[in-house]
Amino acid sequence: MKLANYVYGEWVEGVGEGTALRDPVTGEQLVTVSSDGIDVRRALDFARRTGGPALRAQGYEARAAMLDAIAKLLAANRAEYFDIALRNSGATEADCGFDVDGAIFTLKTYARAGKTLGAARHLKEGGRAPLAKTDAFQGQHFLMPLTGVAVFINAFNFPAWGLWEKAAPALLAGVPVLVKPATPTAWLTQRMVEDVVRAGILPAGALSIVCGSARDLLDHVEECDVVSFTGSADTAARMRTHPNVVARSVRVNIEADSVNSAILGPDARPGAPEFDLAVKEIVREMTIKAGQKCTAIRRVLAPAGVARSLADAVASKLAGCKVGNPRNEAVRVGPLVSKAQQAAAFEGIAKLREECDTVFGGDPAFEPVDAHGEDSAFVQPTLLYCDKGLDARFVHDVEVFGPVATILPYADTADAIALARRGRGSLVASVYSGDAGFLGELVPGIADLHGRVMVVDAAVGSQHTGHGNVMPNCLHGGPGRAGGGEELGGLRALAMYHRRVVVQGGPALLDALSRDAADAALLDA
Repeated sequence: MKLANYVYGEWVEGVGEGTALRDPVTGEQLVTVSSDGIDVRRALDFARRTGGPALRAQGYEARAAMLDAIAKLLAANRAEYFDIALRNSGATEADCGFDVDGAIFTLKTYARAGKTLGAARHLKEGGRAPLAKTDAFQGQHFLMPLTGVAVFINAFNFPAWGLWEKAAPALLAGVPVLVKPATPTAWLTQRMVEDVVRAGILPAGALSIVCGSARDLLDHVEECDVVSFTGSADTAARMRTHPNVVARSVRVNIEADSVNSAILGPDARPGAPEFDLAVKEIVREMTIKAGQKCTAIRRVLAPAGVARSLADAVASKLAGCKVGNPRNEAVRVGPLVSKAQQAAAFEGIAKLREECDTVFGGDPAFEPVDAHGEDSAFVQPTLLYCDKGLDARFVHDVEVFGPVATILPYADTADAIALARRGRGSLVASVYSGDAGFLGELVPGIADLHGRVMVVDAAVGSQHTGHGNVMPNCLHGGPGRAGGGEELGGLRALAMYHRRVVVQGGPALLDALSRDAADAALLDA
């Protein structure tokens, strides 16, 4: 079966044999995708001329109702999505929940939040600025929805959540979406789009999908479009400097590489709740989705006197995690999504081993449960130890996108801050400590190079949402090598799809424009 593209309000099958999508456990070919023959310029134009005006003709509350309907539809088809994810991504039940249920939860969150904006169709920001000696001439700032397209070029690791965490705020803002999912796992994204389109929830042109190569997509973006990319820093750099993107000053949002840290405070010693909480979270982050998360823990910073004990504790837990075919109920860790990703992970592990000792795993010849190693894309969970600190190179610069983490001892708080900052910008750091003095120095010391800092102590141990869990009402993104982008954060995400403009004129005009506006302060509520 070849997956069809949905463009210009039609289902269009790409020409040629296409690219095969495979089961990463068996190597079996599942479906093919092709974007050859798709007129991308026409697809974007159709979305701008048809989908955008239809969305913006309705208010925020009506668009929120559409998101709620999408969430209910996806929930009804949940079992089918899990089956596709298992076959195409090698996802375990927990992995599927992380992706599919995360998508549904995000849509529901934006559906609820969007209702607070009412029937308005744009936003009013702040009070009026007097521009003359009398009130006859004033200025009022507004946030107006963009009239372009939200173009999403997504990563392979979250085919469900990756679409809807971006699409929810875009559609709520009144901006149509064109998604180009990563080819290896495009099936789940395509199926969700197909279900939403066939249900008639959105107006024609509000949601499009192109499967396969992006081809000349960036050649046709325009000034009022938004390009949102999740993937490697190298690809992101090429997108930022694409001649058409630069010439038209297209708004670009990037989520790229991130060597995220887990940091144990001086009080997180064996026997302390914070130590046990850190061990549990490190193991979870290494095993959920086989470590294929942009937010996964890659470096673990621990006090020098504790680091070896921590390594032993994590290794002991990893030894009990069965790796293999997710169809086996005893399996906790599935494969990477493809042989190519497996090869990249092995290459990255080899680099890390040049300056690290292996504590657990890392055996390319290990035997997965109910699977043949030569046909599959498994990587054994691998825990490394590096005592070179800031003198290490690969540990801080190489993100192995798989079940791999490295423990690094630190001497004092200043050393911990320096090690965390050596990642040169990360999506998240989690800190395991109840030491107020340590936290008061560490958190401000790393904040400007992290999008999110999660602090866990005994009091929140059973309630925290997780190092790698992206919550829709909190910011997702990070500075520096993490891309410099921002997504989610509740209604704050709508700012990406609006343009600030000041209208200068008389009170009657400004009154008329304000009657159709919600207060922009609600975005920060």
